[in-house]
Amino acid sequence: MLHTSDFDFELPLDLIASHPLPERDTSRMLVVNGMETQDKHIRDFLDLLKPGDVVVFNNSRVIPARFIADGKYEITLHTATRDGYWWGLCKKFTKLKPGRLLTLEDGTMIGIVSQRRESGIKIKFLCDNVFETLERVGKLPLPPYMRRQEEVADRERYQTVYSAPLGSMAAPTAGLHFTNELLDQIRARGAKIVNITLHVGAGTWLPVKTEDLSQHKMHSEWGCITDEQAEIINRARRVIAVGTTSLRLLESSAMRVRNHKRFRRVMPFCRTTNIFITPGHRFRAVDILLTNFHLPKSTLFMLVSAFAGLKEMKNAYAHAVAQQYRFFSYGDCCLLYKNKEVSNEIQSDPA
Repeated sequence: MLHTSDFDFELPLDLIASHPLPERDTSRMLVVNGMETQDKHIRDFLDLLKPGDVVVFNNSRVIPARFIADGKYEITLHTATRDGYWWGLCKKFTKLKPGRLLTLEDGTMIGIVSQRRESGIKIKFLCDNVFETLERVGKLPLPPYMRRQEEVADRERYQTVYSAPLGSMAAPTAGLHFTNELLDQIRARGAKIVNITLHVGAGTWLPVKTEDLSQHKMHSEWGCITDEQAEIINRARRVIAVGTTSLRLLESSAMRVRNHKRFRRVMPFCRTTNIFITPGHRFRAVDILLTNFHLPKSTLFMLVSAFAGLKEMKNAYAHAVAQQYRFFSYGDCCLLYKNKEVSNEIQSDPA
């Protein structure tokens, strides 16, 4: 049985990227196929494509989800529940009792509805349009390991070029490497592009605090694969997921296919998922994963270890460190081939 400490590795702090490269498509790409690694660049992604491949992106757009209330409470939204109601994280949330009203910098009022230790505070926005309010008072919730506040350039660079529906509190960062030109060239190679939606919440980046993986609970996130998109994906020669968020939504859908034999890989899916993928998961939908490099002992490093093998990923990350790859959200990426020798036992189900 694996434990959280099994997913630890050494990472020099100077390899953590605090800013993006000047151009999106100049990132390095480490290709990992078993214990074999190849140093390439993101533009080499095109040469790996075959006619009939389907490349799946997550098109969710990051909202400026971090703001100050009453001049001292920093709140970061992570999950919408219904119109005007959101869950948010706040370091001093126990001081914010249900029924209390707080004022934002533009005068908008919010009300504290309830508290929950694992989710923080539930907020009601007392305004007509939450997103318009956040555009005025909010900042992009850059990950803490960047050790800086939002800068003007982040409003454009911490979004993918194809982002559309608002709803994420963190970027689907594997997609940050793609330009509109690269997307056109993917299609020119005979591959199809499908933009599904998973609104990224707290579940993908909150630390695992338990040594026993079975005790870790993921936050729910809302995602959608339409009927038309499912049809395209089911006809794919290979499915290439761009980002762990795309993969998580595809696999959430795929785990329901076992009860619907007419679907080859996925079925239409519009609901929440709290899927937690660890070694032992049987991957039904995805053949290849393009993803950034992830934090030690994180749920995302557990996911890529389930996909490509723990020994293989530790070998690949050691190579990436030795070759001075840039890590995390604004860092470089790696292209992982599914390890067919990984156990097919199912460890988790979507909500």
